[in-house]
Amino acid sequence: MEKFTVHSGLVAPLDRENVDTDAIIPKQFLKSIQRTGFGPNLFDEWRYKDVGQPGMDNSKRPLNPDFVLNQPRYQGASILLTRRNFGCGSSREHAPWALTQYGFRAVIAPSFADIFFNNCYKNGLLPVVLSEQQVEHLFNETNAFNGYQLTIDLDKQVVLTPSGQGYEFDIAPFRKYCMLNGFDDIGLTLRHADKIKAFEAERVAKMPWLNNRLVG
Repeated sequence: MEKFTVHSGLVAPLDRENVDTDAIIPKQFLKSIQRTGFGPNLFDEWRYKDVGQPGMDNSKRPLNPDFVLNQPRYQGASILLTRRNFGCGSSREHAPWALTQYGFRAVIAPSFADIFFNNCYKNGLLPVVLSEQQVEHLFNETNAFNGYQLTIDLDKQVVLTPSGQGYEFDIAPFRKYCMLNGFDDIGLTLRHADKIKAFEAERVAKMPWLNNRLVG
């Protein structure tokens, strides 16, 4: 998992409440057994005018010019600004996969659905909770200034605007530790790889029969 320390990036404003995970990545794309390739289908039903299916050539599909991510001024955005209860609906982990594979490193909102919120941390996507008033101010500035960027300093737990205004946010210490060091669940386990190998070797030495394989 990629570390998150300090990130500065272009902001894309998704001015919608209650965005559910089926909108983030529609259900037909969950058929894939891979963990990659979901970025082109992020917000598929809003980005394109036709109905998307796995395996389609997205470069030939008609785009919806009114959708925020299709507008030229937001190309290359890496911070998504949105409204309350983002990520509600089903618990698919594909939602943060699609967001990160599109290029987002953080999502800022007044609130998130619990399961989506937890899945973000496991996949290197930082969910930042700010107040309704702070989010409204950021929407106003993003809409007013072309190329509007924010800086998110995870260590200091602050979102910095171009004018130097800082908005502090909370994060659990353990989650902060994992994000700063790029540890997902597997990474946390692999910190103890030497101890695991030593345990396995000792187990085989003491109980060699456990290492036997049944022959069909």
